[in-house]
Amino acid sequence: MKSMTGFGRGVAEQAGLRATVDIRAVNHRFLDLKLRGASVAPAIEEAVASKVRTTIDRGAVSVSINIARSAGGGTSGPTIDPAAAAIAHAQLTALSNRLGLPGPDLALVLAQPGVVSSGERAEDDPPVIPALEAALAQLDQMRTAEGKALATELGARFDELVALRTHVATLASTVPQQLTKRLQERLARLLEGQDTSIDPNRLAQEVALLADRSDVTEELVRLSSHLDQARTLVASAGAVGRRLDFLVQEIGRELNTIGSKSTITEISAAIMEGKAALEKVREQVQNVE
Repeated sequence: MKSMTGFGRGVAEQAGLRATVDIRAVNHRFLDLKLRGASVAPAIEEAVASKVRTTIDRGAVSVSINIARSAGGGTSGPTIDPAAAAIAHAQLTALSNRLGLPGPDLALVLAQPGVVSSGERAEDDPPVIPALEAALAQLDQMRTAEGKALATELGARFDELVALRTHVATLASTVPQQLTKRLQERLARLLEGQDTSIDPNRLAQEVALLADRSDVTEELVRLSSHLDQARTLVASAGAVGRRLDFLVQEIGRELNTIGSKSTITEISAAIMEGKAALEKVREQVQNVE
């Protein structure tokens, strides 16, 4: 299990160029990737996006790229292409004569595309990918460390819910007896002072009907299954956030159903505790990849 939040920085140098890549990741339902910083070749940009998508399953990920000359890297400086300058001057002069305007100055000629180059060789691509790999490795370490902490917290919360489920099951097994006693006491109060007896068979039918309406056996079985699956996911590797989020919803649905069927205050109180614990689980699951 990994967290969706983290930070990583990678630096790489090649041919006098230094590439620094910063990656920041926060919670998001899907993978939302944004590239910022220095402009790089489309092929490099696509390679960056592909590598991030391969490494990260979901989250809002911001990749910042910075490219600079490394110290001592040396550079030939800007260079002027005389041939390109001559062609540009000739074309601008011809256009000026046609329009009846003064001839072009040096600044205008130098501003034309292809006349001045930076002096860097085209094949000297900045080492963005090695820097990205280093940043992703650092990000993964942080996300893994936080994921372990989340796993510990979620494991404790699910253990709490398992214990609560066991407690509710114990309470639910006493419901028919409590219903019988409650109904007998109510009838005794109503028939007090009257020469009327209670038909045991009729009483048993009413108790059976009430017990059936309050029976939560199916809900407890499903709740147990959901909790077992959740604890298995917490202990597993890979992206489990979406499945945990689904299970949390299902656990909440079962708790609500049990609470609505409850006929004794002890079960209602236990369900309230369970909902409080589940809400804490829900908050933590939002940060799981």
